[in-house]
Amino acid sequence: MKSKDKRQGLVLVHTGAGKGKSSSAFGMVFRAAGWGMKVCVIQFIKGQWQTGEQKAAQQFANIEWHALGDGFTWDTKNPEQDIKTSRGIWELCQAKIISDQFDLIVLDEINYCSSYQWISGQEIADFIQHHKPKGLHLVLTGRDAAPEVIAIANTVTEMSKIKHAFEQGIKAEQGIEF
Repeated sequence: MKSKDKRQGLVLVHTGAGKGKSSSAFGMVFRAAGWGMKVCVIQFIKGQWQTGEQKAAQQFANIEWHALGDGFTWDTKNPEQDIKTSRGIWELCQAKIISDQFDLIVLDEINYCSSYQWISGQEIADFIQHHKPKGLHLVLTGRDAAPEVIAIANTVTEMSKIKHAFEQGIKAEQGIEF
């Protein structure tokens, strides 16, 4: 494995209306963990909803997982609380990034927080530019990534939806969506 001091840490953004943003990031989580890299996942929206990825990650000593947030915020009854929660999670993200303890950090669904204007895209971009350790890979997921974040990223992928099972009345399926 290439040491952190010889690695070019990348910033990757997975955005768009299609399925697969988090799934792609979690593929990277397990790929990096398989190489012995230290990984941290911080989820902004999932809350206490148990996912297969989180259960699988528990089998790896080198993956630290934080499923936080107040659940699906598009159904929010208390936007002030969602802002407060998101700001607190963002503080945790900043601490993990500057700790220089990780090879890969995934900020799952952070893009929603900037699109809801709970954390500005400029604030996220500025922090990454000024504080991300050189060898750290950083992945940001969620729809509507901020233009400022896209501008500083090395790789941006937009998932486009062509068709989705939900439109056919099929609810989230275990093993596929969670």
